Amino acid sequence: MTPEQRLLLEENVVKMLRTVFDPEIPVDIYSLGLIYKIDIDDDANLTIDMTLTAPNCPAADFIIEDARIKLESIDGIKSVVINLVFEPEWNKDMMSEEAKLELGFL
Repeated sequence: MTPEQRLLLEENVVKMLRTVFDPEIPVDIYSLGLIYKIDIDDDANLTIDMTLTAPNCPAADFIIEDARIKLESIDGIKSVVINLVFEPEWNKDMMSEEAKLELGFL
């Protein structure tokens, strides 16, 4: 995979992550800062490290499965692994400015 192909895939991954929402929060998981790592290997296997706003989030299964289905639909991605991590612990400072504005933190 060329660096240009990897960059294009990464851009498509981010675009797709911006379509995944926690049903209780009107902001996508990427803008919320829940995505800690996006890694695409030379064989186009995608690994995502992500967290939740709270470890006991009732929508966790829904959010992860929605992300997985959408990411698997990206042309060029062979497989998707989503790792749920809780280090570092998420806080509102990890949100984009746009997300903070949408949720009234600015």
